[in-house]
Amino acid sequence: MSEGDGVRSVHRALDLLERFDDEHPTWSLAALTAASGLPKTTVLRLVTTLEQRGLVAAIGPGKYAIGPGFLRWSRLSSATMEIPPAVRAAMGKLSADTGETANLYIRVGRTRVCLAQAPGSLSVRHMVVVGSSMPLWGGAASKVLLTDPPVLDVDPSLIEELALEAPRQPGFAKKLRATVTDAAARGFAVSHGERELGASGVAAPVRRTDGRVVAAIAIGGPTTRFSDDRLPPYITAVRRCAETISRTGWSGFSAS
Repeated sequence: MSEGDGVRSVHRALDLLERFDDEHPTWSLAALTAASGLPKTTVLRLVTTLEQRGLVAAIGPGKYAIGPGFLRWSRLSSATMEIPPAVRAAMGKLSADTGETANLYIRVGRTRVCLAQAPGSLSVRHMVVVGSSMPLWGGAASKVLLTDPPVLDVDPSLIEELALEAPRQPGFAKKLRATVTDAAARGFAVSHGERELGASGVAAPVRRTDGRVVAAIAIGGPTTRFSDDRLPPYITAVRRCAETISRTGWSGFSAS
């Protein structure tokens, strides 16, 4: 096997692992093969290797879940990925100003992961579990994370690949690319019912000093509250929070 083949195998293995998320906590070998587009023999070889290292676990005939090998890294991650008090304070102010739940997301491969949360004060809320991952094809925070300048330069076909994963009609890739371009130009993004019917969100980019987008700060709630008259103050509050977090010097965890 050449070095290039080895690197490709690593990428393929990581791509398989990324398909395990909150919406797909388990996969059958057949479904994983179909979703990945890889030959069944390749998927079987990769899954067998991951199982040997404890990164996936067989939970039934031909069915797999994330394995116990990740527990070690999970503990290490929790210890090192502490959110600074100044960042949490800014999130708390955003939640207090809007009444909506504030979430901080980073991009991890083809997903976004919720790092921290400031619960809203309103009785009806749209809650996201801290640590959960969501696909990048939908939601205001996803659009913002995709505006990080090098992302599409490094992987020009990423939008098309994400569109294939989305439960959307043909032509969605063009629409997704347009909304990402719009988010980059405006400095924020708005979404309505993209991942979950009846849920809306507003997000803005958290940047480090070199302009890289290291995170997205977002608020989310019922679409009925994200009306035309309430959106402008929501957008202002989210952008102000993003600027405040950026000024703290927090550099995030995902961008190189």
